[in-house]
Amino acid sequence: MNTVKPMYGWETINWKKVEYHVFKLQKRIYRASERGDVKAVRRLQRLLTNAMDAKILAVRELIQDNGTEKRAGVDGVNRLRNQEKLDLANCLKLGKKTQTRRQVSIPEPGKEEKPAFGILMMMEKAKQGLVKLALEPEWEAKFDRNSYGFRPGRSAQDAIAAIFNGIKEDHKYVLDAHIEKCCEGIYHQKLLAKLNTYPRLRRPIKAWLKSGVMDGKELFPTETDTPQGGLMPLLANIALDGLESLLEDTFKGGVANCQNGKATVVRYADDLVVLDEELAVILTAQETIEAWLGEMGLKLKDSNTRITHTFTEHNGNLGWDFLGYNIRQYPTSKKRSLATGNTEQKIGCQTIIKPSKEAIKRHLQKIDEIIGSHKNSSQEQLINALNPIIRGWSSYYSTVSSKETFGKIDSILFHKLRGWAFFRRNRNQNNTDVISSYWGVNQGIGWKFITPDHKYCLEKHSQTMLKQHVKVKGEKSPFDGDYVYWSERLLNYPGATNAIEV
Repeated sequence: MNTVKPMYGWETINWKKVEYHVFKLQKRIYRASERGDVKAVRRLQRLLTNAMDAKILAVRELIQDNGTEKRAGVDGVNRLRNQEKLDLANCLKLGKKTQTRRQVSIPEPGKEEKPAFGILMMMEKAKQGLVKLALEPEWEAKFDRNSYGFRPGRSAQDAIAAIFNGIKEDHKYVLDAHIEKCCEGIYHQKLLAKLNTYPRLRRPIKAWLKSGVMDGKELFPTETDTPQGGLMPLLANIALDGLESLLEDTFKGGVANCQNGKATVVRYADDLVVLDEELAVILTAQETIEAWLGEMGLKLKDSNTRITHTFTEHNGNLGWDFLGYNIRQYPTSKKRSLATGNTEQKIGCQTIIKPSKEAIKRHLQKIDEIIGSHKNSSQEQLINALNPIIRGWSSYYSTVSSKETFGKIDSILFHKLRGWAFFRRNRNQNNTDVISSYWGVNQGIGWKFITPDHKYCLEKHSQTMLKQHVKVKGEKSPFDGDYVYWSERLLNYPGATNAIEV
């Protein structure tokens, strides 16, 4: 298993071989957890955390792959040289002692408040990555089917596809909820009891939870939050796991005065959606969820929690926004309407999912900032700054009804670029000269924002191909060993991501 020796250099590591060896152990952990063999799970996790392959993979994922881990902890270190990376991997050993975290306020898109995060030291981040490699396959075999946030092989598009499948055949009431301070209010003892792992993994996790944070030169104890790092999303998912099965058990016998008595639950991290045809089921589900969250020290955020309807107005609400998408049903003719279930009755509407107004506003603000900061830059530099933003945002919304939105944004972007071009024009240039300098309309290639040498061209949102996203199957996981399914899925969705700033 230890294919990498200390004498080898970081540049000579055979990463394909390292990843294969780690995945092989993770697959065995997943299968053992799936069949309930706790003894085998613990034995394989010990083997994985002691393996050199897993240690260097944890360091690589921290240093090279994870762009959000560039902030330094108390040690002030955020970059390592190649030899230092190998030294860090050789020194990785899970122990009880841990260092304090540095508190940092990080703004979130679309929110005025800046939540505080505890940033760990480089060594502690690498240890968390190692623990995650061992814990993730165990819990992937246990997680709810409709949980999609921060899980391998799953993305926001899968959550949206699950919602579409839940409402495409009928009108439904919706509980749109957000869990308040999901990573800051979790009771440590409840989380550790639910984790139920062996002492070698339990001790460092408990130490990270209790390590405290440094705000300036002051040390504050931590009693209810989880540390910022690669392990935090996994711990939050573990704490929230069981909501779907809870509601399934609650409504197994139905609800009084309701014909349906079955709710559909979709969760992405701390965002939660419950769907049902009956309002009474939604109200009962909200009470059940609040009581269950209270046992973990959590609660629903009042300002972000509401009950709405997909087709008709309810309490002033119609449709809702989720993960940057707007979801709603619109009236339509019988010819375009789907049938209700297996009957011939038409529902009289169609479900349309498109980018939300807030997501469009944030995207245009981002474009404004880039154009404003490049007033004195060359056209090439402006194009290179805008293209990744346009490409990423368009790709995120390429699985829904975004054609009209893409066209409108391209029109707005043209006027912004036109203002940028006119700001830079010389005294002797008229409007036609300016347009000819930056666009190819007079060169027979259309309204393309392109450099005179044709090497750099601005991409348009409307150039993105729209393609329906196929939701990941039920309880499928990359650790289940189904190579045919996952190879085909990665071929069709190579750029699938878990989260994106929208």
